[in-house]
Amino acid sequence: MVIGQTRYSVIEELDVGSFVGNVAEDLSISIPGFSSRKPQLLSDEGNRYFEVNIENGVLYVHEIIDREELCMESSPCSVPLELLLENPFDSFSIEVEIIDKNDNSPNFAENRFALSLSELVAAGTRFPLESAHDPDIGSNTISTYQLSLNEYFSLKMSTRNDGRKIAELLLEKQLDREERSFFHLILIALDGGSPQRSGTIDIIVTVTDVNDNAPIFEREIYSSSVLENATNGTLVTKLHAFDLDEGTNADFKYSFSNYASKRVRKLFNMDAETGEIRVQGLLDYEKSDVYELDVQAVDNAPNVGHAKVVVTLVDVNDNVPEIKLTSVTKLIPEDAAPGHVIAVFGVIDLDSGDNGQVQCQIAAGVPFKLQTSLSNHYKLVTSGELDREKAARYTISILAWDDGSPSLSAKQIIVVSLSDINDNVPQFTQSSYNVYLMENNTPGASISSVTASDPDLGKNGDISYSILEDTMQNATAPVYFTIHSESGIIFPLRSFDHEQLKIMQITVQAQDGGSASLSSTAIVNIIILDQNDNPPRIISPPRRNRSAALVIIPTSIYPGYLITKVIANDPDSGQNARLSYEMIDATDRSLFFVGHYSGEIKATRSFIEQDSRTQNLVILVKDNGEPSLSSSVTILLSRPVNRTDNPPGHKAHITHTEYFSDLNIYFIAIFSSTSVIFLAIIILLVALKRKQDPHNTIYHRPATDCCCMRRNSGDVFNPAPNKSLNYYGAAQALSASQAYNYTISLTPESSRSDFLFLKACPPTLPLSDSGINTNAN
Repeated sequence: MVIGQTRYSVIEELDVGSFVGNVAEDLSISIPGFSSRKPQLLSDEGNRYFEVNIENGVLYVHEIIDREELCMESSPCSVPLELLLENPFDSFSIEVEIIDKNDNSPNFAENRFALSLSELVAAGTRFPLESAHDPDIGSNTISTYQLSLNEYFSLKMSTRNDGRKIAELLLEKQLDREERSFFHLILIALDGGSPQRSGTIDIIVTVTDVNDNAPIFEREIYSSSVLENATNGTLVTKLHAFDLDEGTNADFKYSFSNYASKRVRKLFNMDAETGEIRVQGLLDYEKSDVYELDVQAVDNAPNVGHAKVVVTLVDVNDNVPEIKLTSVTKLIPEDAAPGHVIAVFGVIDLDSGDNGQVQCQIAAGVPFKLQTSLSNHYKLVTSGELDREKAARYTISILAWDDGSPSLSAKQIIVVSLSDINDNVPQFTQSSYNVYLMENNTPGASISSVTASDPDLGKNGDISYSILEDTMQNATAPVYFTIHSESGIIFPLRSFDHEQLKIMQITVQAQDGGSASLSSTAIVNIIILDQNDNPPRIISPPRRNRSAALVIIPTSIYPGYLITKVIANDPDSGQNARLSYEMIDATDRSLFFVGHYSGEIKATRSFIEQDSRTQNLVILVKDNGEPSLSSSVTILLSRPVNRTDNPPGHKAHITHTEYFSDLNIYFIAIFSSTSVIFLAIIILLVALKRKQDPHNTIYHRPATDCCCMRRNSGDVFNPAPNKSLNYYGAAQALSASQAYNYTISLTPESSRSDFLFLKACPPTLPLSDSGINTNAN
């Protein structure tokens, strides 16, 4: 900061626009950059007598100046100015002295002055005369008085302490009323200006008869003090005089003498009888702190006695400090650095001493502080970091108080608003969202929405949503989903199948409209819920061309004998994949039963002679979904021909056949048995081959075989009430890291066992090697 002071002098009443000085040159400020620093010219008086040209730095007269109106009789008379510059902030004190011009003529309060003199007045006696008033100062004020020529009177000049010229009428020659009782004199007041000005008053002197003693005051000078806020009627002092004459010649009255000014006569009142002087006007210490009252006592002669009363005013704290704002910034950016200037102001107190000493501060709790630039001049600056989102507006109270007793104070309110900047990242209500979507959904129907907030204003707080394309797992986001940029509503672009895709993850970005824009992301996990849209798929016993499944059973069965096992799977999950089995039709329902949850077909009894060698069973497999879906399989159970099982009479029939002998019958039986066994072996080989097809089929193997399943969250293993294990085909794997591998180990007697054993299978085993169809659901 640069602090300096420059003085100029101008004559009063110069024309508007008159040149005073070039402040830019005198203060060594670059003229080309002067206007960019936003110069401001300030005055404590609040007037605009001067102005500065912001282009060239010339200080010029803005209003015609009357020195007498501005400073009255004070000398010297000057106008204090302050020049403020910004970028950087500089302050310069400038004082312009107003030089007096002789533009006022001396003037007497009255046009005529009457004086009565006794004929016994001795030569050499002096009589005060009315003083003239000239508001000019220095050499332009009254410098001398002149009296018209006569032989009896002359003038006696004197100078008072305050510099005023006083003229007294001096009696040069003894008066004789009988010779001349009346005199008409002219008193001329002359100032010292150029050109010289003058004023006149007529002096009428009347010569009276003898009353040769004038009243005499007890003291030549009376001193008194009074508070400046004294009310009207307050006693200042009481005069006392006496007259040595007797009778009516001793009677006299008190009054102000001709030396008393009009101003004194307005402020004070004198009782002519008692000599009491009282306040009758508004006193002001700041305008004048002492008054001289010229008083007199006049008898009937009239003889006059003179005295002087000096009244000193005592200052009281009657002026409230005044806060004058010179520069205020009401809107600042929220990222304004500490030290940013908000306002420049001055504090004025017209009182004196401690009553005029002012202190200033701002209320606590705001990120601002005061800095002193010049005496009683302050800057309001930022003192800390600002945040519009925490406080968008500050009401700053500036308090100024003096040191008087009691102290007086003033308060100024400054309201500062913060402008928004893009300093807040959009924030989602959650870092991640879980969205549950039923499979077979309708494309284009909203499924969920995300919400983010940004406390910034305008474009800085306008949020648009988008899906980041490179964050989809196994797919590009826009292929599957889209999001409304304004509302954050998410829409699927296709229908999903739980059996193909169970979970997806997308990253949603919220970006504001600021410059530069800020953004944040949230993870949306979309979980595809299962619908019961897949009927059970029957894997075993195998069928060809959708015909009945053929199962060869021995003739010797017993109750509980495991005929075969219906194995099915359901690509759905949960209850939708929980399967149950029932026999809905059979050639003979009393011969077989099926496990409700195991699907095992067992014999309820042994064959009897009346039982048909071929049995048809219709097995219904249904899931536990809502609504339930089902599939059925027809199983043809066939038992081979056994000679011991032929009915009676069969042999006789053969015996009586024309073309067959017993030997031929034996050959036919052997050939038929061999053919049946061969056919059974072929059927068994076909069945085994079918169980190894790529349809994710799970079947019984010897204990040395291994079946591996990769399972995700959609795989379910449901234990049956009869302690057998009901299991389902493996679902599609999401990734190798999410896969679970199992080995199904079966004992050689698994056809008669209800237990399955699972053991770990190496995850590195290729699906093709495990016998599982990777395309199956």
